[in-house]
Amino acid sequence: MKLPERITAKAEVMMGEPCIRGTRIPVYILLQKIGAGESFEDLLAAYPSLQAEDLRACLEYAAALAGEEIVLTEA
Repeated sequence: MKLPERITAKAEVMMGEPCIRGTRIPVYILLQKIGAGESFEDLLAAYPSLQAEDLRACLEYAAALAGEEIVLTEA
């Protein structure tokens, strides 16, 4: 899977965890906060280095992962 342009995964940054480009902010943290109900406005205020496009890239990344997910169901 190709990462969205605003997301990077480098071994030397956060042990390779996908982060917002140019930061050490892991994508999963932002996704957890969005899932818990925090708004884009709340997150942009809490993380001044972020832009709305970064948060949309997180959602794009999550959607791509979900699209690749194989779900096993009980028979």
